[in-house]
Amino acid sequence: MRLKSAIWVAAYIRRCNVEGAFAAVRRRGAEEAGAIFVKLNRLDGTAELFGPAPQSLFDTARPADRLFSRCLPEAPEAKIEERLAREMRFDPDVWIIEVEDRAARHFLDDLVG
Repeated sequence: MRLKSAIWVAAYIRRCNVEGAFAAVRRRGAEEAGAIFVKLNRLDGTAELFGPAPQSLFDTARPADRLFSRCLPEAPEAKIEERLAREMRFDPDVWIIEVEDRAARHFLDDLVG
C-alpha cells in the first residue's frame, strides 16, 4: 500500500528542510493519489524536473515505493516551467514541489529510476 500523496509530500518537504534546502508546495494536488513533480531549482537560472516514473518500473520495484524519473535534466528554468504548465493542463490533480538548493541535491535518493 502506497502513502497518500499529501503525506509523502509533507515528509519529503520536511526531509529537504532538515538537510538545509528550502522546499515548498507550489501546487497542491489530489490528497489521495495525485501525481507528484519535483522541480529542483539550482538558483543559477537552471533547474531539473523529476516526475512519476513510468508504470512499467513499478512492476520491478518495491510496490509500496513512489518512483521518480528525471523528466528534464539540467535545463533553463523557463523550459521547466513550460513543461509544468503542460502537466497542469493535462492533470489538474498534480502536485508541484519546488526545492531550492545550489548544490543540486534532490533528496529522492534511490527513488529515481
